[in-house]
Amino acid sequence: MNEAAELPQDSVQVCLLAGKIMLQSGAETYRVEDTMNRMASALGLPGSHSYVTPTGIVFQSGDTESAKLIRIVERTTDLQKVADVNDVSRKLAGGELTCAEARARLLEIEAGTNAYPVALQIAAAAVASGCFTLMFRGGLPDFIPGVLCGGSGFAAFLLFHRLVKVKFFAEFTASLLIGLLAALLVSLGLGRELDKIIIGSVMPLVPGLLITNAVRDLMAGHLVSGLSRGAEAFLTAFAIGTGIAVMFTLF
Repeated sequence: MNEAAELPQDSVQVCLLAGKIMLQSGAETYRVEDTMNRMASALGLPGSHSYVTPTGIVFQSGDTESAKLIRIVERTTDLQKVADVNDVSRKLAGGELTCAEARARLLEIEAGTNAYPVALQIAAAAVASGCFTLMFRGGLPDFIPGVLCGGSGFAAFLLFHRLVKVKFFAEFTASLLIGLLAALLVSLGLGRELDKIIIGSVMPLVPGLLITNAVRDLMAGHLVSGLSRGAEAFLTAFAIGTGIAVMFTLF
């Protein structure tokens, strides 16, 4: 097969790879579709169509071409990758990159990791939990319990999410641990207001990006994606609430 026949297929793969990276990294649905369409136009594929949901991407390069599908199984939050893909898209549209160079750069972005070390993530979650405890009008004696509960809960979430791929159970277990530890610290006299400590400690588990993207997708007219992201955010909130409710039932 000659290079001219391979070029459209290579261009399609570049667009799909860009969409996959963005969707897995927490980008909004309409942003993924817009980026893919712009890249397709820059690669000489006018009239392309893309349909994106949180769990899959369907892309067609023309009315006579067959559609391509990519299944998205795991999603996380890595806005640096979203920004990097957008940079590739802009350079491609400006003629600064060829199709092969864009694909090589996208593969580098996909393989790279911008996440902070786990220890730093846990420390940040712990400090944020203590600050949230104070923000929700907890007293100064509740700051340290908030730090301990928030850090322990976030560490438990990361651990259980690696062991059990079902995110609901990881969030449920983490929130249950937060509630039990908070109740223990208050009973030992190391904290005063149990509710403020719990509220502040579960904040690192709250799906803020999911809720934001759900609202933005709904406002952009992507009803399926908006509702599905909203349902995912609801399940996360339900898992957190259930874990705390079980704790209050036990004590």
